[in-house]
Amino acid sequence: MRRMAVYHPAGKAGRGANVFGMQVANVELFQALARHGGLDRLDVLTHVEVTGDQIRDGLLGPEGGTTDIQAALVLNQVRARDAGAVLRGGPKIDELAWVRRSIVGETAYSLMGLIHTIAPPAMRQEIAMASIGPVQPWDAVICTSPSIQSAMVQMFDEWEAYLADRFGGRPPPRPQLPLLPLGVYGDVFARAADRPDVRKTRRAALEVAEGDIVVLWVGRLSFFEKAFPQPMFRAVQAAAKATGARVHFAMVGWFPGKEADEARYREAAAAYAPDVLLHLMDGNDPALVKEMWAASDVFISLVDNIQETFGITPLEAMAAGLPVIVSDWDGYRYTVRDGVEGALIPTLGAPAHDLLLDPVTSHALAITSYQSYVGTIAQHTAVHVGRATEALVALIQSPELRRRQGAAGRRRIAETLDWRVVAPQYVALAEELSAIRRAEPERPRRPHPVKGDPFRDFAGFASRILGFDDRLSIAPDAGLADLERASGLWLDQFAAIRRARPEEEFRVLTTLGEQGDSSVRDLLQVFPVERRKRVMLSLMWMAKAGILDWRPD
Repeated sequence: MRRMAVYHPAGKAGRGANVFGMQVANVELFQALARHGGLDRLDVLTHVEVTGDQIRDGLLGPEGGTTDIQAALVLNQVRARDAGAVLRGGPKIDELAWVRRSIVGETAYSLMGLIHTIAPPAMRQEIAMASIGPVQPWDAVICTSPSIQSAMVQMFDEWEAYLADRFGGRPPPRPQLPLLPLGVYGDVFARAADRPDVRKTRRAALEVAEGDIVVLWVGRLSFFEKAFPQPMFRAVQAAAKATGARVHFAMVGWFPGKEADEARYREAAAAYAPDVLLHLMDGNDPALVKEMWAASDVFISLVDNIQETFGITPLEAMAAGLPVIVSDWDGYRYTVRDGVEGALIPTLGAPAHDLLLDPVTSHALAITSYQSYVGTIAQHTAVHVGRATEALVALIQSPELRRRQGAAGRRRIAETLDWRVVAPQYVALAEELSAIRRAEPERPRRPHPVKGDPFRDFAGFASRILGFDDRLSIAPDAGLADLERASGLWLDQFAAIRRARPEEEFRVLTTLGEQGDSSVRDLLQVFPVERRKRVMLSLMWMAKAGILDWRPD
């Protein structure tokens, strides 16, 4: 049986408003594993009580599928062990590695984390904690672009060298850093775009005349975390003047800063693109977004921000059959080929400079926000406006070039970046890691030395610890009525889910009523082996509630 698990705390598959790209990517990746990963079973490990039936439709969709979907709390580490590999939609795997070590052992299963961005210093620190936690070579932190992969290799090299120098030892084990892309469902965007009637209606609503050109941006409208829009405004303005075409620039998304940010965008557009018709449109309207894939002629995304590491929207644009003009930046250069699916516009970064350390230190000390930090860095990144203009001019003047590059984009998605192609690569990685893990000798379970078992760590706090030879009896004036009363009191039922069942607690009192007193060992032997741990917890609770008495001496 081919099995795998995903760690998905929310326990549901869906999108809300103001959605971030990583949220879309995670949900679609989990769906793709269920639909196209070739798995017999997919376990979803959550933070909430949910059944496989409740999450199955969200993962398999209305067409269904043959993959068995099961769900369990992530605390159920037996599920993780049986699955063999657990994929998390984020890069932090050290905490899960500690849980694995303490409950089922380090060789029980493989962990797979996924990097969406390495821009936040706190995020890089979380990834680096893999060197401190019990992360092993059969674990992986997946890099979604070559730039991310090289940056992570450099970070681990320098971090491990520091640890070795600091503690006089050898570098710790490093997780694998494989390169795997994200993907899109190409047919979804093709169907949205290939609707001539919708194209005609939407363009008419925007007052786009025959022969007009619609340039499209899709994504979060954040100059802090995506792109300062001025270079795009300059490029569309220059291209409109050079060609004499009537150009519309449709920016479909949402503003983190709401009305204030929208006013800033409109102000910049009026200054840099006075002859271009600007349309700021609601990216939280799925139907509208689909209509804009049909209504547009060219896609543009000149990101200049270290927050962007892969970039889903260029893939969506290629799937929709649009030629793409994107900055030669990180993940964009991994997915878009210059002159084939569109154009990669050269970028220029500032050299390291002591004046630029100030925003880094300021953010590290929580003096300034993350948005201010990455926005300041982006102010010192340039995208070549002239080359962007040339690319736009060529596409505006040649419908054939638009058609050819749009068709190339669809082929690129179908062959390389469709979830149907990408999902099996994640399953193959899980199997490779499992092969490494199975070659290792089994390792015993060990508690976390810092965040371990409080009943062991704080054993010295109590006068004594309950033992199997301790004798218990029913306390004076206590009895079955106390259990009946407790069943209706909220405070008495707090954390009761971990105790024995009510009928088992009644049986404890009945046994003690018949015998007068009993050792803990003898009381536990009344119950099946698999129930004794919970009965032990009930004994402690009944002692706490004054129902049971013990001998303090």
